[in-house]
Amino acid sequence: MEEKGRLFLIPVTLGDISPLEVLPLSVKKVVEMVDHYIVENEKTARRFIKSVYPSKSQPSLEFSTINKFTEQSELPAFLQPCLEGKNMGLMSEAGVPGIADPGADVIAIAHEKGIRVQPLVGPSSILMAMMSSGLNGQNFAFNGYLPIDKQERRKKIKDLESISTKYQQSQSFIETPYRNNKMLEELLLSLSGKTKLCVACDISLPTEFIKTLPIDLWKKQIPDLHKRPAIFIIQG
Repeated sequence: MEEKGRLFLIPVTLGDISPLEVLPLSVKKVVEMVDHYIVENEKTARRFIKSVYPSKSQPSLEFSTINKFTEQSELPAFLQPCLEGKNMGLMSEAGVPGIADPGADVIAIAHEKGIRVQPLVGPSSILMAMMSSGLNGQNFAFNGYLPIDKQERRKKIKDLESISTKYQQSQSFIETPYRNNKMLEELLLSLSGKTKLCVACDISLPTEFIKTLPIDLWKKQIPDLHKRPAIFIIQG
């Protein structure tokens, strides 16, 4: 029986920065040997691979694309190279695969098929924000995107604050970068003045900004977060 290939979970940078600034040598070694990839965007994946290993033969690479338009029924076929004994790489658009990322569905199928899943070390904006927030890292939750509707979003913010206060559980979430300033405005309006808020944006980049303050103090120093990838964390 042919040995199955491995599915490597390959982290990528969180923005425009040299990969060697934030990624270990192990990532380069895997990129060097893997020719089959599952990615969110082939063009940016090719650019990343070239930045990590410039001499890699681009014509030899094969890609399957997973995004919000991909049908669940298509995913098992993406892993066919692994079943044929070939190693594969799974990459997110930014950060690590499987965390706030559609690649989680592929990973679940790999486990079902008995394919070894091997994560590689790399930057996760969610964990790095939590690490640097000074908020409760023993008990925290990531909530993804909050509702777009203004009233529903305000209710969700108040609900998260209530949960955080009751259970001393840090609550983190994200927003589409061009709506970050609106999100911050809503947080300042909806949360109690004593609730702590961490804003962490451009993590690992030269423009990195990470600060935790009570809401009352944030109102005196509002940063411009427009189009800057950010994580918000609150703790009541």
